[in-house]
Amino acid sequence: MADAVAATIESGTHSLIQAGTGTGKSLGYLTPALAHLANGGDRIVVATATLALQAQLATKDIPAALDAVEAVTGTRPVAAILKGRTNYACLHKVRDGSTDDQQALLAGADLAAATRRADPTSALGAEVVMLREWVEEQVADKQLGDRDDAPAHTPAAWQQVSIPVRECLGTQRCPYGTECLVEASRERARAADLLVTNHALLAINAMHGGTVLPEHDAIIVDEAHDLVSRVTGAASAELSPQVVERVGRRALPWLTDDTGVDLLEAGDILARGLEESELARITEDGPVVDAFRSVRDAARKAVSELTGKGAADGATVRGDDAEKSQSAAAVKEVFDIAERMAALNTQDVIWVSERERFGRWAHVAPLSVAGLMREKVFGERPTVLTSATMTVGGNFENIAASVGLSRKEQVADATQVVDGDEGRWAWAGLDVGSPFDYPKQGILYVGADLPKPQRDGMAAELLAEIAELVWAAGGRTLGLFASQRNAVEAANHVREQLPQLKILCQGDAQLSELTSQFVADPQTSLFGTLSLWQGIDVPGDTCELVIMDKIPFPRPDDPLMQARQQAVAQAGGNGFMSVAAAHAGLLLAQGSGRLIRRATDRGVIAVLDPRLVTARYGSYLRSSMPNYWMTTDREVAVQALRRLQEARD
Repeated sequence: MADAVAATIESGTHSLIQAGTGTGKSLGYLTPALAHLANGGDRIVVATATLALQAQLATKDIPAALDAVEAVTGTRPVAAILKGRTNYACLHKVRDGSTDDQQALLAGADLAAATRRADPTSALGAEVVMLREWVEEQVADKQLGDRDDAPAHTPAAWQQVSIPVRECLGTQRCPYGTECLVEASRERARAADLLVTNHALLAINAMHGGTVLPEHDAIIVDEAHDLVSRVTGAASAELSPQVVERVGRRALPWLTDDTGVDLLEAGDILARGLEESELARITEDGPVVDAFRSVRDAARKAVSELTGKGAADGATVRGDDAEKSQSAAAVKEVFDIAERMAALNTQDVIWVSERERFGRWAHVAPLSVAGLMREKVFGERPTVLTSATMTVGGNFENIAASVGLSRKEQVADATQVVDGDEGRWAWAGLDVGSPFDYPKQGILYVGADLPKPQRDGMAAELLAEIAELVWAAGGRTLGLFASQRNAVEAANHVREQLPQLKILCQGDAQLSELTSQFVADPQTSLFGTLSLWQGIDVPGDTCELVIMDKIPFPRPDDPLMQARQQAVAQAGGNGFMSVAAAHAGLLLAQGSGRLIRRATDRGVIAVLDPRLVTARYGSYLRSSMPNYWMTTDREVAVQALRRLQEARD
C-alpha cells in the first residue's frame, strides 16, 4: 500500500486502494506522504469522513509516523487539522452577538439551579454562559475554540457561540477579526505540510474554486466508500416554512413594511405548496414550484433592501450593523436555495418529505457529483482513495465511475505515467488484502429457508431465528437492521424470549453510552440501524455474532436513489445494479466487517435474507463481503456459536 501511495504522489496516476481491516491503513498512506514532505515535497491533504478518524489521526497515528520520519530523515514535517467554520467558536457571537432570544436564554443562567428546576430554557442559558467562559480561556491560552475540546454541551448551546459561514462578517469588518479563531485555524493550515480535513470541506473547496484549502500537491481520501455521500450532502440544501419565517422575522427591523410582509407571507405560501405536493420527487410545475418562486422573489427583494445601505465595504461593523449584515446573509441563503429549487434543473433532484414534529420541507441534491469530482479534484492533482471497503462485485469500477473516473482510463498500476490531457484521469485499483484468515475465523450463515423480507413488520419465523441465534451466542450480538422499527421489534421479541440477557436498542440512550455498555459487558447485545453498520469497532468476545435482518438496499421511495437509477437506465446501463445493488454491497461489506477486528476474533455473520443466495444478484453482493466460510444450515451456525461459549466456559 505504501508503495502504491508513493507511486501516485510521484507519477500522478490516481490510486483506488482497498485495505482490509487490520492492514494499518493510516500508516500505509502517512508513511509515503511524510517521506515525500521530508524530501522537500509540497503540502499533502488527507480527507476523512468522520471526526472519529480525524481524532485518531491527530492523537495517535500522525504523531507516531512523525516520530519515525524524524528518526530516519532528521526532518519533522508540520501537521494540522482543519474543520468547518461551525466547529470553531465565533468571538463576535460570544461577545457581541446576543440577540433578544439569546438574552432570554441567559436570564437566570445558573446551571445547577436550572437543572434542579428542570427548566430547559435556563439550563440552555447556563450552558451558553459556560461555553462563553471556556471560549475566553481558549483565547487566553492561544487555542482554537474547537468544539471537540469544549465542555459537555448540547447542539442548541453550541449554536449560540458559533456562526454559519454565510453570516460571518469577515476579518476586515469584524471587530474581533484580529483574534478570529477560525482564521487562526486557517493560519495553522497554511503553515502545515500535512493537512487533515474532511470530505465536506474537500467538496466545498472543489465547488468554490479552491478557496477553502491552501495549495497542495496531492490528496489522500480515507473512508472513501463514504465520499460520494458526503460530497452529495455538502452540495445539498433544504427549505422549510419555519426557516423562511425565522429568517424573515430576523430581518424585519431593516425591511420596509411591504417587503417584510411579503417575505413572511412567502413562508405561508411555501407551507401551503408543500401540503399540496406529493411526498415525492418534483419534476414539473405545480403549487410547490410556484411557492419556491414566491420565496425566491420575496427574498430577492429583501436582500436588495438589506444590502443597499449601511456600513461601507471593509468598514468594521458593530451592533445593529453587524446584525443587519448577518440577517442579509441568511436571507441571501434562502434566496439561493429557493432559486435553485424553482429552476427544476435536470442535474438536480428536488423532492418533498415530512418530519414527525415539524411537518413538510423541500430538499435539493445533485443528481451526480461525478463531474465535480472529476474536474475539480482528480483533474487537478494526484489523488488516492482508500477504505477497507472499496470494491463492489469484486472490482473498483462502480466507485471509480461514481467519482468521475471511467473504465477506459484504468491502467495496470499507479507507476504508469499517461501522457496528454487524458493522463489527468488515469487510475489504478489495488486490493492489498487483509491479515485476517476470514474462512477460518468466521462463518457466513444465510437464512435461505426464511421468508423474503416484508415491508410491514418482521415475519414470526425471522424473529424466532434471531432469538435462537442470540441464545446460542450467549448475547454477544450486534444486530444491524434495515429500519429503526425492525430493530425495536426484534429487541422487544428477544427481551421477551430471553429475559436473562441484556438487549440494548438504538434510541434507548445516546449511541456512545449504548456502545460503552455493549463493550463493557460481553453478554450484552446491541441492536440498531445505519450508524452501527459503519461506526462501531468492538474487537474480542463482546461481538461474536453479527445479525443483518435484510440486504440493505436503499429505500424504494428514496427520490435521490430513484433518480440516479433512472439516469443510469436512460444512459443504457442497469440502474438497479449500478445504484441499489452497489449501495447494498458496500453496506454488506461494512456490516460484515464488524465481526473480525483482530487475528484472534471468531464468530458468525448471519444474513437472514434468502435473496443473498437465491436472487440473481446474490453472488455479486457476496463477492463484496469478506470471504467467510458460508453455510445455509442454521444448525451449523448455532452449534458453532455454542462451541465458542463452551470454549470460554
